[in-house]
Amino acid sequence: MRAFPVRLPSGARYWTVLDEDLLVVAVADGFLRQVRFGRDGAESTTKSYAHSIALFLRWCTHTGRTWQAGAERLGLFMTWLTYAGPSASGVEAGSSVVLAGPGGVPARGPRRVNGVLTAVRAMVVHAVAEGDADGHLLPLLYELADDRDLPEAARDSVGRMSWRMRARHRVHEPERPVDRASDEETVALLHACRSARDRLIVLLMARAGLRRGEVCGLRRSDVHLLTDSRALGCEVARTHLHVLRREDNPNGAWAKSRRQRSVPLDFLTVQAFDTYALERARVPRSADGDFMLVNLFREPIGAPMRPDAIGELLTAASRRAGLPVPVRPHQLRHAFGSNAADAGCGIDVVAELLGHASVSSSQVYLHPDPGRLRAAVDLVPSPLEQAGVPR
Repeated sequence: MRAFPVRLPSGARYWTVLDEDLLVVAVADGFLRQVRFGRDGAESTTKSYAHSIALFLRWCTHTGRTWQAGAERLGLFMTWLTYAGPSASGVEAGSSVVLAGPGGVPARGPRRVNGVLTAVRAMVVHAVAEGDADGHLLPLLYELADDRDLPEAARDSVGRMSWRMRARHRVHEPERPVDRASDEETVALLHACRSARDRLIVLLMARAGLRRGEVCGLRRSDVHLLTDSRALGCEVARTHLHVLRREDNPNGAWAKSRRQRSVPLDFLTVQAFDTYALERARVPRSADGDFMLVNLFREPIGAPMRPDAIGELLTAASRRAGLPVPVRPHQLRHAFGSNAADAGCGIDVVAELLGHASVSSSQVYLHPDPGRLRAAVDLVPSPLEQAGVPR
């Protein structure tokens, strides 16, 4: 079993799962098509789900189970997933590998295990909804309850049962700080960049919170650097850019959020845009085209940058900067979210700036650093001061 990319005649892409005979696994393909086209999910989401489901189906094959029987014993799969390394869970792995169980060193962390389980459960739910699997699987995966224990006002008005679900199989994930780039690392990256374009890319992630797909998907028409953009038909005040999803980006760039958002730009980023415009103007072959960030130093000149190139750029800049571990694109975005929260922005503001569909996704940035905790305690008046008792 292996994950495999698919390009449809329309140009749309998604990931599916192939079996040992390179045939499409129907139950996985139906679910992944629903994610991509029914729910308008990102191609990268189907890629992650496909790799997770392939792991599950590979385990089912190695243990002589159908996928339905595997779903009935998801606890066994969870243990295998935790301790089976690449030699036991890879595409070329056989079924005769002896694994160390609990007490051994885990091959995958809790976050990865829970991510795989989430994809498998979602596939099973879709199969049940489509009539491709029996409904008895759901109580084995979820704790189910109807609405009879709820107050009357909270029940369905037409008397139908409302099922509420909580996953039965889940590994505890210890709380950990946001994996963000420090301010020192961001400055080191900026000094290590060899072009104005590369500095602009770093600032768009670290000072505007853009994802790498959003950075590569920017068009010139999305960037408004005027103090008043009403002449352009835009009512947003001051300098900003617009992030919106497009299906026709030839470089595969993808804005994760379905909803368009505008992101304010600070002086440093606006200045970086101006410097980059001068640099791009010196490369005649890059003059045409509406994409903001294009190849300037390697072929094809003028072509829009690929999202993968952002990671390559940061890895090279991190090496030149002498950083022990390369900075990843999402760490710069996390740095922006953390800095916005530390500056006192409310969670609704952080969610809007980052394009989160739910404010719950922004909760991770609201853990203040120790300095802010100390300052908060120092601001609380003592009981004597509140009672008006002189010191």
